[in-house]
Amino acid sequence: MKRILSLDGGGIRGVFSLEILLRMETLLREWSGKPDMVLADHFDLFAGTSTGAIIATCLCWGMSVESILELYLKFGKTMFTPVPWYRPIKKMLVSRYQAKPLSEFLQKVFSNDGDGNDPALLDSDRLRKGLLVVVRNLTNGSAWPLTNNPEACFNNQCLPDCNLKIPLWKVVRASTAAPVYFDPEEIVLNKKPYLFVDGGITPYNNPTMIAGLTAVLPCYNMNWETGPDKIRIVSVGTMRFSSGLPSEAQRLWLGYNAESIPTALMDGVAWQQDFLARCLGECIHGEKLDSEIGDLVGAKLGGRSWFSYVRYNKSYSLQAMRELLAERSNLAALDAVHAIPALQQVGKAYAAENVRLEHLV
Repeated sequence: MKRILSLDGGGIRGVFSLEILLRMETLLREWSGKPDMVLADHFDLFAGTSTGAIIATCLCWGMSVESILELYLKFGKTMFTPVPWYRPIKKMLVSRYQAKPLSEFLQKVFSNDGDGNDPALLDSDRLRKGLLVVVRNLTNGSAWPLTNNPEACFNNQCLPDCNLKIPLWKVVRASTAAPVYFDPEEIVLNKKPYLFVDGGITPYNNPTMIAGLTAVLPCYNMNWETGPDKIRIVSVGTMRFSSGLPSEAQRLWLGYNAESIPTALMDGVAWQQDFLARCLGECIHGEKLDSEIGDLVGAKLGGRSWFSYVRYNKSYSLQAMRELLAERSNLAALDAVHAIPALQQVGKAYAAENVRLEHLV
C-alpha cells in the first residue's frame, strides 16, 4: 500500500496538527518496534499548504514530529515578528509581519550545511520521499502544486526553468506567504521573476485531493495503482471554526464583509475538498461533515474507490466557537502565538480520542 500524508494550512494552528502527528508517530513506533522511527519511514508522499507545507517538508526531510514541534514552540513567535513602526506606510499596508525572520528560519532548516549557506533544492536527496507543496503564482494567477517528482512535466532537467532547481526554502516560504500577514516570495525562473503567495488562497488549503490526483492521474507521471487497498490518504486539519455571521444586521457593514468573506470562501473550499475525498475514496474515519451528510464512513457510493481515506480535524460550530473563544480569545487566529499551549492541549485531547493504529496501517 502507498500512503499519503496531507496537511492543511492554518498558521500557528499547525501546532494542533503536530499533536496529532505526534500521536501517530508514537503508535507507529510501538507497532514497528523501532523507537527512532519517523513518519518518513511510513508514508510515501507528503503534501502540505502554508503551515502544512513547513511540516510536510520537515517530515519529508526525515525529521521527527517531536523535533518539528520543538521548532514551532521555540520559533513560533519569531516567525510572526511584526513590521517595525518606522517601516514606510506603503510597506506596512502590505503585510503585518516581517518575512525575513521566517525566511532565515527556513533557509537554515532546509540547507545542506545546516547553517543556510548551502541551500537545498527541490530535487535534494535529503528529501526521503515524495513531496508536494501548494503555492499560488501571483504573477499569472494560477495554483502551482510543486513536487519533487523527477518525471513531472515541469521538472524536466533540460528545461531552463526546471522547477527542481528552485531552492527548497523558497518553495516553502512561498506557500506560507499569506496575504496581509507576509509579503510575497519572489522566485526567478529562466531569468524571469515571479511572485508567489500562500497556497491557502488556491482550492488546496486542504491539499488532500490534489495529492491524491497527483498520485494517480497520468498527466502527473506518478501513476500509482488505484484502490482502497492500494492507496491510503491520511489528512490532518488545523481545526475548523464556523464562518457564520452574526444575526445583528448592523454589523454587516462593508469592512466586516471584506474581512469575513475571504475566510468563509477558504473554509467552504476546504470543506468541499474533504467532502470530495470521502466520496471518491473509502472513508475509514472522519468527523461528521454536517447533519444531513453525516461522516460517510463506510458509505458505498457505487464504482471503485480510488483510495482509502482518514480525516483528522476538529470543527467548532458557531456557538461552540463563541464559548471556546470566550475562554481563549483569538485561538482561531492564524497568528495566535500566545495560544500555543491551548492548541497543544486541544490537539493532545483530540489525538488521544481519535487517532488509531488501524487508521495508519
